[in-house]
Amino acid sequence: MKSIANIFLVISLQLLASCQPSQKENEKMQNNHNLTAKEILSKPEYLAISYGGYRSKTRNNQPTLNQLKDDLKIMHALGIRVLRTYNVRLPHAANILKAIHELKQNNPDFEMYVMLGAWIDCKNAWTELPLNHNEESEYNEAEINRAVELANSYPDIVKIVAVGNEAMVKWATAYFVQPHIILKWVNYLQELKQAGKLDQDLWITSSDNFASWGGGESQYHTPELNELIKSVDYLSIHTYPMHDTHYNPVFWGVLPKEQQLSNTEKLDKVMNRSLSYAISQYDSVVSYMKSLGINKPVHIGETGWASFSNGFYGEHGSKATDEYKQALYYHKMREWATQNKIKCFYFEAFDEPWKAAHNPLDSENHFGLFTVDGKAKYALWDEVGQKTFKGLTRDGNPIEKTYNGEKTDLLLDVLIPPVKNEINLNH
Repeated sequence: MKSIANIFLVISLQLLASCQPSQKENEKMQNNHNLTAKEILSKPEYLAISYGGYRSKTRNNQPTLNQLKDDLKIMHALGIRVLRTYNVRLPHAANILKAIHELKQNNPDFEMYVMLGAWIDCKNAWTELPLNHNEESEYNEAEINRAVELANSYPDIVKIVAVGNEAMVKWATAYFVQPHIILKWVNYLQELKQAGKLDQDLWITSSDNFASWGGGESQYHTPELNELIKSVDYLSIHTYPMHDTHYNPVFWGVLPKEQQLSNTEKLDKVMNRSLSYAISQYDSVVSYMKSLGINKPVHIGETGWASFSNGFYGEHGSKATDEYKQALYYHKMREWATQNKIKCFYFEAFDEPWKAAHNPLDSENHFGLFTVDGKAKYALWDEVGQKTFKGLTRDGNPIEKTYNGEKTDLLLDVLIPPVKNEINLNH
C-alpha cells in the first residue's frame, strides 16, 4: 500500500507540475508586462495619453493614491497603456508610479507604462528677475536627478524620460531655453545609460512643439538642434490645430462650396482639414530630420482639442471648441496614428481646473476626455454604452455620459465655423 501511495504521490506531483508555468514561462509572462520603450511605441494597440489627476484650482491639492488608482483603472479600461507626466518636483508623478506599482502587485493583468517628464526652465523663470534664455534654472539639475531616481526605482514602469516640455519653442516666453540646454541633459542621461546607471532600454527624448523640432521657421534650424536630433532616441512632437484656428487659420472654416451641406457634413470636412494640418506639421519634422541624413522614430507627444472656450476658440472667436468637434478630432487622430503606427499621447485624460484657475471657462481647463467629476464627453459615449467603465468611479461618481446622453442637447451647443472667405486671416 505504501508503494502504491508513493506512486500516486509521484503522479500527483507530476500532474501538478505540468499544470504550473515553468520558470521560463513565468519569465515570459513577466516580460509580456515589461516591454521596452521601442516595443511599446511600436504597438498601435497600446494607446497613450497625457495625464494629470488634479481635481481643484491649485496643484497644492495633490490627488490621493486612491484617487490616482481610480483614474488609472478608468484609463486602463479605455485601452490606455502609456501615460505621460510633466514634472517630478511635486509628489504627483512619484505617486502615479507608486499607484501603478501597487495595482500591478494586486492584479497581474494590470499593465501601464510611463513617459516621465522632467521640467526644464531658463534662468529666472517664474520670477520678477530678467529672464535669460541662454542659461538654465538652478532647479533643472534637481529635476533631472529626481527623474533618474524614479526611473531606477520603477524600471518596469518608466520607459521614457522626456527632457523638457515645450521648453525650446520661443512662444513659451516665460521659461523657454535654447537647444544646447536640452542637449546637455539628454547627453547626460544617455551617458548614464552607457555607464549602466540607467536601464539600457530606457529611451530619452524631449517633448516639444513641431516648429522647435525643425518643422517650422529657419530660426530653429541650428547646429545645436541638429545635435539634439542625433542624441535623442526618438522625436516627440506637439501639434495643435485647435490653437491655430485663431493664430494661423489657413485651414479653418467652411468652404463656400460647402455651404449647402448639412451641418454634420460641414463639420466632418472642417475637421478632416484640421487633421491634415496636424499631419503636415508632423511631416515637416520628418522631412527636416531626414534632410540631416537621420532616420529615427517620430511620435506625437501632444495633440488635443478643447471642448469649451469663452476666449479665442469659442462663440466669439474661431468657433472651434465643443464636444462634437473634440470627438471628431479625437477619433480621426487616433485612427490616423494607429494606421501609421505612430504613438499619439493624446492631451488629455481628465479636465484639470488648475491650468487656468483665473477663468474656469478658459479652453485650457477643458481638454479632457472626461470632466473633473468623471463624466465621459461625447468622444467616449460609445464606450459608456458598451459598459467599458462598468463598476468604475471617479471620486465616487460612476462614469456617465455628458448631457445625460442626449445628443440633441449636445448638438445645440455645437458651433459652426465661419465660411472660409469670411475669416480674418490677420486675426
